[in-house]
Amino acid sequence: MNPLPFPRRSPRERSLATEPPLTQRIALVSGANRGLGLEVARQLGTSGMTVLLGARNLAAGEKAAKQLRRAGSDVVAVQLDVTAQADVDALAARIEQDYGRLDILVNNAGAFFDIGDRASSVDVSHVQSALDTNLLGAWRLSEAAVPLMKRHAYGRIVNVSSGCGAIDSEGEDCPAYRVSKAALNSYTRMLASELRGSGILVNAVCPGWVATDMGGPGGRPVADGAAGIVWAACLPPQGSITGGFFRDRAPIAW
Repeated sequence: MNPLPFPRRSPRERSLATEPPLTQRIALVSGANRGLGLEVARQLGTSGMTVLLGARNLAAGEKAAKQLRRAGSDVVAVQLDVTAQADVDALAARIEQDYGRLDILVNNAGAFFDIGDRASSVDVSHVQSALDTNLLGAWRLSEAAVPLMKRHAYGRIVNVSSGCGAIDSEGEDCPAYRVSKAALNSYTRMLASELRGSGILVNAVCPGWVATDMGGPGGRPVADGAAGIVWAACLPPQGSITGGFFRDRAPIAW
């Protein structure tokens, strides 16, 4: 008989034994040097936890991290291109060495909002690139994060998705983006199912249309979109909400 992957504990025992204080939590946010990711890093940092601010361009990441440190948050810029396995592996090793744990992972890095494309004519290389960032980037990071989270039987993985990735969403535009986010939603549900009962909660969050470089002008304030992501990143053990798809803390259709 295979050994159980997790110890048998009641929900109360697990919550008392494994939920770390905010000031001891380590969070990683990908694509965090600007826009939605930067605001998520800011809000998490304000709570008192240490935030690793992932950025493809480390200089840009350090500039953003300095801005948050001036406001009193413990934020560290880290090199992270989610499409590069070497970056993911190097960062996982650094987290292991420097902190010995990872409590929160926000898979925010995203790209290829191809509003002018159509499914019948899109350049398939664009679809491949969208999948590599929006789906496989989150997949790479989650695989690296889960062992660090299992060690303490505590973790929160938040996949930043989109309502237009819902299977029944209407629309003929953004085919690469839609398909990549629909796939991310499917991955969210599979990973949540696998990790159910482990103390690691996995959810997808749609921030809504926010005014960022990718979303364009006219959207709602970035802070409003980030708030739902931060909520999912800080879910308490009680209730064990996992495998869900949310916007503004409310479930939405897949």
